[in-house]
Amino acid sequence: MPGPAGHPPMIIVVSGPGGVGKGTVVERLLEADPRLWLSRSWTTRSRRPGEAADAYTFVDRETFERYSAEGGFLERAEFLDNLYGTPMPQTEPGLDVVLEIDVQGAAQVKQHHPEALLIFLEAPSRDVQMQRLTGRGDPTEVAARRVAKADSEAGAGRDLGAHLVVNDDLEQAVHEIEAVIAAARGGATY
Repeated sequence: MPGPAGHPPMIIVVSGPGGVGKGTVVERLLEADPRLWLSRSWTTRSRRPGEAADAYTFVDRETFERYSAEGGFLERAEFLDNLYGTPMPQTEPGLDVVLEIDVQGAAQVKQHHPEALLIFLEAPSRDVQMQRLTGRGDPTEVAARRVAKADSEAGAGRDLGAHLVVNDDLEQAVHEIEAVIAAARGGATY
């Protein structure tokens, strides 16, 4: 949906491996900037203990596949035997779209929307990433699989030309991303 004066919304992709704090960073960005709108991803995985009911649209595989076949997703990926997808954005005029997705999804978005702003978030270390994953309720074996994929995901993020932000200090990471978004907006009239 076009923004003011016919400008399309900017697509901002925040990607990175599990456990780097994407959800927390995106939540802070949304609180700080009323011009951002979050597209809720769909997933076939089960909700984690303590995870917000609206963290994703949780669906079964059949529902996901049907929606996908109807062209409902901007991007979709399979990760650790679960499907994830970002529905086609439907925003109000003047709002920029934030996608909180994995690097596979970021690559798909970049392919179809080369103008998209890509931000790749990393944990300060694999040990910290593992602690965050198990702390949020991921079983140890799932967390270990996610950590093992993190290096290849980081390489893929760099290959996409994403802005790299290390989430060592939450406030600093959020400020870095706000600055990247502000610079990107500087080139367009929104």
